[in-house]
Amino acid sequence: MAAQQTVLVVDPDPDFLDWARHQLGAEDVRVTTAETSEDAFKLFCAEDPLVVITETRLGTHSGLELLARLRKRDPNALVIITGALGTTQSVIESMRLGAFDFVRKEQLPFNLKIVVDAALKSAAEMRRAKPFEPALTVEQHQDSIIGQSPAMQEVFKMVGRISNSDAAVMITGESGSGKELVARAIHQYSARHERPFLAINCAAIPENLLESELFGHEKGSFTGASAQRIGRFEQCDGGTLFLDEIGDMPLTIQSKLLRVLQDGTFSRVGGNQTLTTDVRIVAATNKNLEAEVAGKKFREDLFYRLNVVRLHLPPLRNRREDIRLLAEYFLKRIAAQRLKPQLQLSQEAVEMLESHPWPGNVRELENTIHRAAVLATSDVLLPKDLPLGKVPTTAAAEAVSAAVVPTNLDEAARMLFEAAAAQPGLELLPWLEQEFTRRAMESTGSNQVRAAKLLGITRATLRKRLEHLRAATA
Repeated sequence: MAAQQTVLVVDPDPDFLDWARHQLGAEDVRVTTAETSEDAFKLFCAEDPLVVITETRLGTHSGLELLARLRKRDPNALVIITGALGTTQSVIESMRLGAFDFVRKEQLPFNLKIVVDAALKSAAEMRRAKPFEPALTVEQHQDSIIGQSPAMQEVFKMVGRISNSDAAVMITGESGSGKELVARAIHQYSARHERPFLAINCAAIPENLLESELFGHEKGSFTGASAQRIGRFEQCDGGTLFLDEIGDMPLTIQSKLLRVLQDGTFSRVGGNQTLTTDVRIVAATNKNLEAEVAGKKFREDLFYRLNVVRLHLPPLRNRREDIRLLAEYFLKRIAAQRLKPQLQLSQEAVEMLESHPWPGNVRELENTIHRAAVLATSDVLLPKDLPLGKVPTTAAAEAVSAAVVPTNLDEAARMLFEAAAAQPGLELLPWLEQEFTRRAMESTGSNQVRAAKLLGITRATLRKRLEHLRAATA
C-alpha cells in the first residue's frame, strides 16, 4: 500500500470542505480541513501536508496572507488559491507570492482534482530530486568566460597567446555562442585593459547611422546633426573596439574602416580634419567571410586586415561538458539579482539541459535559466521548470490542458451532471448560462455583436445576461 499524501483544504464553508473531502480523498490521499487561517497554519506545521488549497476569503486573515505565511515557513510549499471572483489583482498577487496555481471557484468541479494531482506530482518530483553538486568555486564564478571542454580550453590558450599583441582578431562562430565574451577576455588580459572596451553591432544600426556611430559627425553635416558627435573610434582611443557581425557592414563603410586599420586616421562625417586613433580591432561574424569575399559582398583587402588572428568559438552542442557549468553560473548570477540565493538545479534538470541541442547556443541557455528562475515556485529547479522549446506555463495548466475533454454532447452532459452532483448547492443551468456568457465575451474580445451570434441570442438578451453576471459578481 502506497504511503498516504496529505492535502490541506482551507475554506470557511463547511459544505465546500465536505465536497473537497469527497472529491480528493483516496486510498493514497488523506484530506484534512480547516475553516480559519490560524487553524490552517497550525495544521500545516503539525502535519506537513504536500499541498494546501485555500480560499482567498478567510475572514480575519485572507488566503493570500496565509500563502505568504506558509511560503515564509517553507519556501517550497505548494499552495493552490481559489476564489469566487478571481479578480486580476488577486490572481497576479497570488502568483507573485509563489502560489502553485489560482483556480476560480466555479471551475473547481472540473479542474480541482487535475490541479491537485499536478501539485502532488510536483511534490513527489521535488522529494525524489537528486541534489546537483556544483562544479565551480566562488572564485571561478567571477570569470567572464566559462568552460572545461577541450574545445574551450583551446580558446583560452589562444586568448592568452594573443592578449599582449595589438594584432586584429577575427572571432567566428554561430550566433549566441559567446563571441563578445571572448572579445572582452582578450581586452581584459591585454595591456589595454585600463582603457575603454566598446562594442558595436554592425547589423543592428542602419547604414546612414553606422558611419556616424563609428567615426562621429560634425554639426550640420546632415539633417538632424544639431551638434558635433564623437564616434566610437575617438571614444575608444587606446582601448579595444569590438565590431560584432562585421560581415553585415556596408561596403561604403568598409573602405573607411580599411583606412583606419592601415594608418590609424579617419575624418568625422562632414568634416575635413584628419584625426588619429590607436584602437585594437576585434571583429566577429557568424558568416563565411571567404564566401562573402568571393561574392563581392566583403572587401578582400579588409578581410585580410581583420583576419590576422583567427579564433573559432565552437557551438554549445559541441561542448556539452560546459552546459552544467554555464547553467550553474547563470543561475547563481540571476538568483543573486532576484535575492533568491537558495535556488539550485536538480540533477534531473541538469541531465535534461545536457540532452538539449541548443540551436541558440549559450544565449538560449542563459534565457532558459533566467525564465526558469523567474517562474520557479520552489528552491529546486526540476525538469518541468525547463519547458525547452515550449511556451512558459504552469504545471497545473499543462495538466488541465492534457485532461480528457468531451468529444460529443452526451459525454459533455454526463461530465456536467457528475460535477453538479458532486458539488452541493450548484445550480447547473444558471451557472452554465453565466459561464458561457463570460467565455463568449472573452473569446470575442468583449465584442457584444459577435458574442451574441456565438451564443445564438439577440444582443438585447446578451446585455441582460451581462447585467445579471455583473450583479452576481459584485
